[in-house]
Amino acid sequence: MAKKWVYFFGGGKAEGNAKMKEILGGKGANLAEMTNLGIPVPAGFTISAQLCDQYYKNRGKWPAGLDAEIDKNVAKLEKTMGARFGDPKKPLLVSVRSGAAVSMPGMMNTVLNLGLNDTVIEGIIKKTGNPRFAYDIYRRFIDMFGDVVMGCDHDYFEQVLHAAKLKASVELDNQLTAEQLKEVVDKYKAVYKKHVGELFPQDAKGQLTHAINAVISSWMIDRAVTYRRLNNITGLLGTAVNIQAMVFGNMGEDCGTGVCFTRNPSNGKKEFYGEFLMNAQGEDVVAGIRTPIELKKLARVMPRAYTQLTRLMTRLEKHYKDMQDMEFTIQEKVLYILQTRTGKRTAESAVKIAVDMVNERLIPRKEAVNRVTPEQLERLLHPHFDPKARRDVFAKGLPASPGAAVGQAVFDAGTAEAWRDKGKKVILIRIETSPEDIGGMDAAEGILTARGGMTSHAAVVARGMGKPCAAGVGTLNISYKAKKMAVGKLTIKQGDWISLDGTSGEVMKGRLATVEPTLSGDFGRFMKICDQIRRLGVRTNADTPEDAKRARDFGAEGIGLCRTEHMFFEGERIWPVRQMILAADDYAEMLTELETAETPKQKSRIEKKHATAKKQFEGALKKLLPYQRSDFEGIFKAMAGLPVTIRFLDPPLHEFLPQDAASQAEMARRLKVKPEVVKAKVEQLHELNPMLGHRGCRLAITYPAIYRMQARAIIEAALNMKAKGVKVRPEIMIPLVGAVAELKDVKNEIIDDINAVFKARKARVDYMIGTMIEVPRAALTADDIAKEAQFFSFGTNDLTQMTMGFSRDDAGKFLGEYVNKGIYDKDPFQSLDQTGVGKLVEMGTKLGRKTRKQLKVGICGEHGGDPASIDFCHRVGMNYVSCSPFRVPIARLAAAQAAVKY
Repeated sequence: MAKKWVYFFGGGKAEGNAKMKEILGGKGANLAEMTNLGIPVPAGFTISAQLCDQYYKNRGKWPAGLDAEIDKNVAKLEKTMGARFGDPKKPLLVSVRSGAAVSMPGMMNTVLNLGLNDTVIEGIIKKTGNPRFAYDIYRRFIDMFGDVVMGCDHDYFEQVLHAAKLKASVELDNQLTAEQLKEVVDKYKAVYKKHVGELFPQDAKGQLTHAINAVISSWMIDRAVTYRRLNNITGLLGTAVNIQAMVFGNMGEDCGTGVCFTRNPSNGKKEFYGEFLMNAQGEDVVAGIRTPIELKKLARVMPRAYTQLTRLMTRLEKHYKDMQDMEFTIQEKVLYILQTRTGKRTAESAVKIAVDMVNERLIPRKEAVNRVTPEQLERLLHPHFDPKARRDVFAKGLPASPGAAVGQAVFDAGTAEAWRDKGKKVILIRIETSPEDIGGMDAAEGILTARGGMTSHAAVVARGMGKPCAAGVGTLNISYKAKKMAVGKLTIKQGDWISLDGTSGEVMKGRLATVEPTLSGDFGRFMKICDQIRRLGVRTNADTPEDAKRARDFGAEGIGLCRTEHMFFEGERIWPVRQMILAADDYAEMLTELETAETPKQKSRIEKKHATAKKQFEGALKKLLPYQRSDFEGIFKAMAGLPVTIRFLDPPLHEFLPQDAASQAEMARRLKVKPEVVKAKVEQLHELNPMLGHRGCRLAITYPAIYRMQARAIIEAALNMKAKGVKVRPEIMIPLVGAVAELKDVKNEIIDDINAVFKARKARVDYMIGTMIEVPRAALTADDIAKEAQFFSFGTNDLTQMTMGFSRDDAGKFLGEYVNKGIYDKDPFQSLDQTGVGKLVEMGTKLGRKTRKQLKVGICGEHGGDPASIDFCHRVGMNYVSCSPFRVPIARLAAAQAAVKY
């Protein structure tokens, strides 16, 4: 059986449906679905996305039989519409549009009014009695076909149109007369011939073949490739091609066109939202050339069409069970729906719509969880402008995409990208954006346009990206050549700082202060839905009571990683640490000699020999003990009964010493030693590969007193808080264990001190001792290590670098190329390498639970906040993930999505 390439829709029946997006693309599948539902959709046919795949594999050649299949469907379309290609009496005109399985608004090419030629135009004039309409659609077709299909730049045509408007002393193109437009058509043809090198084609079938190839080719143009990269769109066959009979919104004042949403895409409110223009074609609405009219005003202009439209909007939302983004045209008072798709929305609206649709019983809770992406949730956690800050507003437009943006003004996409790469924050300012600006829009903090409405290219793309945008700021006088804009007497030059409020549409001079977001309302309700569904716990990485409190506010269920070394750097604490380091060698020598001493007299002699080092080392620890105890008390209080996993000292000692001569001299002065002593210690502690050096539990093997002090501080703090009525759940974590003997040695040391504290205080608290699994050998011998460890926490930052042989401090210089070339899908330090490092994690978890069935297992590297890594953690049966405070809501969502998925 021959392969089917083309699928027809029309006459109330379609060969496809909404479930065929992979083959028909989102647009084609929805056109078929609407046709089957009896929605007024102009007839047409869709060429499968499989053709796009074959087109590139066959170097631009069509497969055998496609020509005949297209001809067959053209004939079917002609019969359905009662019109024919090239027939001046009953001309068939079509649009040729792209449509991938995942919506990519404005990124690929479109051709409208295809089928026009000199003969057909005369027939349309006779049929409609409207020469102005005829020449308007002809000049649009020549422009679009020349630009999109033949590579004759749109600006050449735009210059002709601009000159015609100047000559006629009019501002808008719909103010030009039929005769003036006829002259524009003639000049457009001359432009086409000059730049293409041939006359404008008159054969409709040839036009269609060229247009189909142009749409397929647009799958690989820069803006489309960039959009897929930015939105992580992979694995698609390509774009389908939709050929659909034209209906016209520009035949007169009883015609119009518009874009509408079944809910407000900016804030999620349940209200009909959109814009329209009378006597216009669809591109006029989104291009920003004319200022569109608010949708609800259509009720006054064409009440019957408005009522029909709103009923269809409600019907389609209920059918698809999601907010719909629809395009419509009214031709001579008759309404047609040209497209429906799941609407792009801001993060705020995504959350509200998900919550509202659950409350409306339109979707179940599990579906609501998948309606919000982790990236959208992250945007809601971004700051907004401080309401107390003084606003020096110099312009105001439409609030096209909410949020706060502060940056330096730039006027082209290339500069935006270049400045971003230099670490600068920019706001992209354009008269109107086009798909070619996609890279600059991604680079910018916010987007500002002089033209366009709430459904313009800038607005739609900005909302999809989560970028603040103010559109249609008509008071802006922008000069690309001079790289500046003027508003009245004020001039903003490239590089000047401005602030943009996408929620209000206001644009302000200078850098406005921002404040942190709060979680409440719909956000809180949505997170509650996530918590009801997820099975994976979510903790936080926090080193201070402030971090702990913030994480609890974000919904953290405990601390999965409290790094004690950060506490040593605060204020004056660094000095006893440095004092301890200077005495460390002599003190370690004393401990070694004491192990071989056989009599009390020998021990006394050894301690006397090293008395100074003993006093300095143990004295330093005594100074640090109350600091640590106080820190832990604050954290236990903030977590109020939630588990707190405290990692003992991990970094090598050299990190606590100054590296420059001036700071070394200051250390020598403070600790009353010679500068040469400090310099010598710094040089002695230098390691060629410190991440694999004397750190973690290896320090405790050499200097057990450090971990003993930390254990005492934790238990004393826990007892103090328990005495005050605060529940405590301390979990002691020993880092960098590679052999069970290491863990056993360190564990025995600290248990001695813990028991001594219990005995002295005549009180006890429950506690756990576990380890970080970050050395590959630990994962491979996890069954042995679980004999001593009550819990595992995978430290995937170190586990990744040790397993893959990458230095996380240096690999950033070249890992980008690995990702670009597809060697790795993602940077393994940002998203867990599931096929390599992940195997060790899964193996370690299974081996550990083979020994200790109830072993608690978590992850505390940066991967704990990465959605793809969280999905993996759910699959391998971990108890929790731990991440930075601001990633906690994202982890809660990702955990819920994993629970729904599996």
